[in-house]
Amino acid sequence: MTSPTPLSSAVVDVVGRPFRAIWTPEDGALRAGGFATDADPGADRLIARLERLDPALAARGLAAAPATDGPVVDALRAYAGGDLTAIDAIPVAQPETPFRGEVWRALRRVPGGRAVTYTELATLAGRPAAVRAAASGCANNLVALVVPCHRIVRADGGLGGYLFGADLKERLLRHEGALR
Repeated sequence: MTSPTPLSSAVVDVVGRPFRAIWTPEDGALRAGGFATDADPGADRLIARLERLDPALAARGLAAAPATDGPVVDALRAYAGGDLTAIDAIPVAQPETPFRGEVWRALRRVPGGRAVTYTELATLAGRPAAVRAAASGCANNLVALVVPCHRIVRADGGLGGYLFGADLKERLLRHEGALR
C-alpha cells in the first residue's frame, strides 16, 4: 500500500505579511490558508486547525519543499500585485455543514474592492435571519483570503473581528480599495 501524497504548500507575501497556502496536489484545491502573525510567525496554527477539522488530510503531512510556482502560487502573487480577481479561480475545499458551505460560497461572490455587512452576508447565503451563523462561518473559515472573510464588516461601519488581527483586515481592505 502506498502512502498518500503529501500536501503542497507555499508562502507568498501579501500586503507585507507572509501568507501560507496548503493544497492537495492531485486537484489543486486550497485546503487551508492563513497569515503569519507576531504570535504565530510560521503560521503553525493553520496546521493545527487543519488537523482539528480534517485529521485524515492533515495526516498526509506537507511536502518537504514548498512550491515556488504553479497555479496557486501564481494566483496569490498576482493578487498581491493588484489583480484582485486572480484568487477567484483557485479551487477550495474544506469540511463544511450545509449552511457554512453556503456562507463560504457567498463570501467568494463578494468581489474585491467591496465590503458587505454580516447581515448582507447572511442574505447572500440564503438565510437573512442567520446573521450569527454567518459570522460563525467567517470565524471557522479555514481558507482565509481566498474565501474572503476579511470583506465582511459590522453594520455600524466597524471592521469587526479577523483571526489574523484587525490591522491586517484593514490592510487587505485598503489593498482591495474597499477602504480609503
